[in-house]
Amino acid sequence: MKSEYTDPELLEHILYALMPTNRLVCRVCLQTGLRVGDVLQLRTAALKKQMTVTEQKTGKKRRITLPAALLRDMQQQAGSVFVFEHRNDPNRPRTRQAVYADLKRAAKAFRLSENLTPHSLRKVYAVRLYEKCGSLEKVQHVLNHDRETTTLLYALADKLKKKGRP
Repeated sequence: MKSEYTDPELLEHILYALMPTNRLVCRVCLQTGLRVGDVLQLRTAALKKQMTVTEQKTGKKRRITLPAALLRDMQQQAGSVFVFEHRNDPNRPRTRQAVYADLKRAAKAFRLSENLTPHSLRKVYAVRLYEKCGSLEKVQHVLNHDRETTTLLYALADKLKKKGRP
């Protein structure tokens, strides 16, 4: 089952039901559009306002800018090696599964019918970016999509949901 777009207002409530570290991971996803795996790979030593991230899925590089408040929260959270370290081993990052399970638990508590996953946050980011800039090319560039059709599914996810499409 694919991840689905979720209304940002409802999503804000769900985020408050997450464990604090997982909430911060999700905030980073929402503010940058990065995939959860890329957020979890962020290293403490490289943490700064503007950073270049190499996406695990595509191998493409992407430049991100972190808002000051988010950067401060990440610095306070940061472990010795990874910003989001594994709970049993500080030399490993937190797992995607840990964030996924917490998000699923919170969505279930809110009786959410959509399939909310960490990847849903990327869709929310894309919709917000498209609303802000009005350019599919810009959204495609920022998300590092090869195909415009993929970008359309993300940038118009809110409208597709209203029409009853995935």
